[in-house]
Amino acid sequence: MGKRYFLIAAAVFTSALFLNACKKAPPPVQSIKIGHLADLTGPTSSVGKPYAAGVQGYKDYINGKGGINGKKIEMQAIDYAYDKNKAINQYKKYVEEKVIAIQGWGTGDTEALTGFLAADKIPYLSASYSAHLTDPAKAPYNFFIAADYTTQLRAGLKYIKDNWKEERAPKIVFIYPNHPYGIAPIKGGKEYAGELGFEILGDEDVGLKAIEANSQMLSVKSKGADFGWIGGTTPSAAVIIKDAKKLGLKTKFLVDIWGNDEDLVKMAGADADGVLGLQAAAVYGDDVPGMKLIMEVTKNEHQNTHFIRGWVSMMVMCEALGIADKNGQLNGPGVKDALETMKDFDTGGLTSPITYTSTDHRPNMSAKVYEYQDGKMVLKETIELPRKAEWLGL
Repeated sequence: MGKRYFLIAAAVFTSALFLNACKKAPPPVQSIKIGHLADLTGPTSSVGKPYAAGVQGYKDYINGKGGINGKKIEMQAIDYAYDKNKAINQYKKYVEEKVIAIQGWGTGDTEALTGFLAADKIPYLSASYSAHLTDPAKAPYNFFIAADYTTQLRAGLKYIKDNWKEERAPKIVFIYPNHPYGIAPIKGGKEYAGELGFEILGDEDVGLKAIEANSQMLSVKSKGADFGWIGGTTPSAAVIIKDAKKLGLKTKFLVDIWGNDEDLVKMAGADADGVLGLQAAAVYGDDVPGMKLIMEVTKNEHQNTHFIRGWVSMMVMCEALGIADKNGQLNGPGVKDALETMKDFDTGGLTSPITYTSTDHRPNMSAKVYEYQDGKMVLKETIELPRKAEWLGL
């Protein structure tokens, strides 16, 4: 009888130990929580929607393949309508939900969140390419996948100067909205324009919601500008281009990455011919290896070029998630460390190779210059600039 009670007691004790161990062991991670802030209805939604679709499209593709090492990604696009306060409030909710990384959007909200991200140790891949976000000493948890705005502007200025045939200095005016996004590349861009020998004529303010720009274009005309930098989004860029044409300007425009895409032709029509546009990714249908998968996933339905960069942004995040998971560090600091180990990451030709280090978050120094010809975006040149230390963060 005593032996029987001993066996029962031993079994109970063993069960208790097992149950206690189960209580202490963390549950296995079944999914990965990621935040996604997008402008789907605000003033930049014309470019925000295709970009967000690209982010979600790559997430759906990865989940369809089983996720990250068997872990599905939970990520819903939240429309903050380009409102910085809404972005901050949603960010706080993400922190409560314990997301380990976030796909973000605009410059104003991204720069406002930079301090929070560093304190909470949450990597943030945004669609703001502000150079301020590339210095890890000031923005340690901020990343993006395209050359920063200032680098792109420098590349465009170099292209113009390299193709300038006259002996006199080319004259340029800067047209942009009085907004963190519009302002971001101006100081560095003007300094580089001066180094290249441009005559800088000044600035014109055209808002993102502008429906006309007649007074600004009359000012540009009176200054005799050979070139005009446009730093808005596609709708405001189209307004500028159409009003300039209507007023008889001979100015040739160079448009930033968010101000030109396939929709520019729809909005500006034939007036877009001859306009130069900066991009950092392939255009849908381009003959690069990574395009085949996009065309399969989208069933050959044409996607705006901003979709491509959204897709690549999520591709880069997923690569980092996979590395962090294999390292047993599927958390914010682990994802950051994984990103900073990327060297010449191959996106299948969708963008230039991407490299991050712990001291430099500039992904590359490359920008593509397109020209609009008969309703099509024609690639003129890909400009590669040196990775100068003094340009970091500027």
